[in-house]
Amino acid sequence: MTILAIDTSNHPLGVALLENDQVIGEYITNLKKNHSIRIMPAIQALMQDCERVPADLTKIVVAKGPGSYTGVRIGVTIAKTLAWTLNIPLVGVSSLEILAAGAGRYFEGYISPLFDARRGQIYTGLYQYVHGKLETTKRDQVAMAVDWAEQLTEMDKPILFVGNDLSIHRDVIGERLGSRAIFAGVTEQNPRPSELAMLGKDKQGEDVHTFVPNYIRLAEAEAKWLEKQAKNFQ
Repeated sequence: MTILAIDTSNHPLGVALLENDQVIGEYITNLKKNHSIRIMPAIQALMQDCERVPADLTKIVVAKGPGSYTGVRIGVTIAKTLAWTLNIPLVGVSSLEILAAGAGRYFEGYISPLFDARRGQIYTGLYQYVHGKLETTKRDQVAMAVDWAEQLTEMDKPILFVGNDLSIHRDVIGERLGSRAIFAGVTEQNPRPSELAMLGKDKQGEDVHTFVPNYIRLAEAEAKWLEKQAKNFQ
């Protein structure tokens, strides 16, 4: 089994090859550059360095959101195209779950990955490892950072916060949770595409034609358009 994992859902761009439970190659950058231009060369370079060809691939695993609308679309479109062309399974994994998996494996408590969603909001969820397996405690959602922190005051264990956007919301979280809030180190902030591959390894493939990203909410422009259309029918 040779799995190609693709993550362009946020600023970090990552691809990885997992073969028989061994990570044989991984590429990550955390740059504000155009993923649509860089992702295919990154995949090609990784495949070449690992001496693999597309026909060797047996599954595509992609980060399906939430995150940057454009970034999520790029990754999902490429993953769908590759899966359809090669006639192999396609699996989608939560972009938040990938962050939680990488940073919290040995943390005795809950894990709250987050991405900034602007205007004081965050994309987040709550996870924890139970007997070595990552489980969802609170589903992925968009919430005001202050409201999310308030919700978490009811939890009975320390909470590890992880994500490149932590600095934006750290004060709000710290004010409400105090010492119960643990903040991941800088080397743990990037989602690992190898974790993405592992998370999707045993999941059933999804229908390529009906597979869609998980934006959680509409893009602002889409929301305004729908609101305008609704008013026109009143």
